[in-house]
Amino acid sequence: MKGKDVTPLIERIDILPMADYARVRDERRRAIAQMKKNRRVHVGPDITFYFENRATMLHQVHEMLAVEKGGEEQIEDELRAYNPLIPRGRELVATMMIEIDDAGRRERILRRLGGIEKTACIEIGGEVVAALPETDVERTTSDGKTSSVHFLRFPFTDAQVAAFRGGQVRVMIGFTHPEYQHLAVLAEPVRQALSTDFA
Repeated sequence: MKGKDVTPLIERIDILPMADYARVRDERRRAIAQMKKNRRVHVGPDITFYFENRATMLHQVHEMLAVEKGGEEQIEDELRAYNPLIPRGRELVATMMIEIDDAGRRERILRRLGGIEKTACIEIGGEVVAALPETDVERTTSDGKTSSVHFLRFPFTDAQVAAFRGGQVRVMIGFTHPEYQHLAVLAEPVRQALSTDFA
């Protein structure tokens, strides 16, 4: 997709000097925290989807630069890392996190959930949109242990986008993994927020 149909990527010109960012950092963090409330979906006891967009990624780039203080050299690295997580056109993009505080339980669960990233899906009125995991790094090891962090794209057809935006059908997100067959219905504020991600 080209032109108006694609959300623009973050460019060098979009990055504030760190002195300027420091002056607006608290305000920006509050605004992003408020936005993220309707971009987070818990599925089952241990997994949360954090849906990304250009604003969350622009904030993340600024935060990485503010924390790591790598200067100009770091900027291009951060753009390469976070631009791929901006939804571009007819898709949603999510960071999927397996969040378990207890270290022993986390180890056991991760060893049971190998390949779970390939079983994530969004269901829109009975139609299934399967997740496409990022392939930059293999996130399930050869012995079947999965990573606690995954990056997923959900590619939609035009008809599925229309159904998602229309609000007349139930939208669910979940898994078909044999060890984690949980689903969650998207609340209306979440559906509305994510509808804006389709360029």
